Amino acid sequence: MNENKMKAVVRSKYGSADVLQLTEVKKPVPRDNELLINIKASAVTNSDIYIRGSKLPFPIIIPFRLMMGVLKPRKSIIGLVFSGIVKEVGSKIKRFSPGDEVYGMTGFNLGTYAEYTCIKEIDSTTGCVAIKPKNISFEEATSAVYGGALALQYMDIGNIEKNQNILIYGASGTSGTIAIQYGKYLGAKVTGVCSGRNIDLIKSLGADYAIDYKTTDTLEANTKYDFILDSAGHGPDGKNRTSRLKEECKKSLTEKGKCVSIDNGALKLDSKRLDFLTKLIEEKKIRPVIDKIYPLEKIVDAHKYVEGGHKKGGVAIKI
Repeated sequence: MNENKMKAVVRSKYGSADVLQLTEVKKPVPRDNELLINIKASAVTNSDIYIRGSKLPFPIIIPFRLMMGVLKPRKSIIGLVFSGIVKEVGSKIKRFSPGDEVYGMTGFNLGTYAEYTCIKEIDSTTGCVAIKPKNISFEEATSAVYGGALALQYMDIGNIEKNQNILIYGASGTSGTIAIQYGKYLGAKVTGVCSGRNIDLIKSLGADYAIDYKTTDTLEANTKYDFILDSAGHGPDGKNRTSRLKEECKKSLTEKGKCVSIDNGALKLDSKRLDFLTKLIEEKKIRPVIDKIYPLEKIVDAHKYVEGGHKKGGVAIKI
């Protein structure tokens, strides 16, 4: 391959997973305030599904299309998360050096379904980056960065204290699996809600109690929670996943309890949060969960699998 070219997955229109195509594109060149990262792994997240297909509720789709492209996408490469190795650094870079293993997220204007990407050292609308935990793989790091960023951002809203009762709805997903472990790290008593086939998984991550949403739609009398994280939110098809059980959970909040959904507000790109996540993983307080790993050539299959809504933890793309 020409050294100025790289493999990347592109799409020329919004649509199903079949719009994604593997091709060669121009390799990016870092500016003086950017890192050139050789991407070793990316992931298929629910956010990627939204961006690819533009299947969003009516109030959201208008600003989304204005930002991303009204009739067709402005940017052909998608993908929000990455882990890899710093290949080159611009003259103004201070925190990183060539050879550093890093992980992070890009904004909507960059894509990680590619062999390389450029990203600014300092947090911006184009992304955030931090040193990757040494004790996990590049593939595991993609689940850590996306699930960890969501879980830590929204759980910190609850100001969770020791021995409080918290509930994680969607506990077996990318953010749910990390939210369980973060809750235990904070000293809370954690109840996880997932399908029956994933109960053993969430208990292995530290959940004190587990509820199968497929067989349960009510809670025991006097059940009260100080904090609820809805880490399921809308599904990747944009449909609201509200159920009777979810509504019953919300009704069971204590007087000062809080219920937060990962759909409430934008994901904040924050390298300091990633640095803290690295610390937690290296101290073995948190371990990311990977369901499947697909090669870049099977990106369509990976998108279809995630769209099915039954994954456990993250789905990584090996590049």
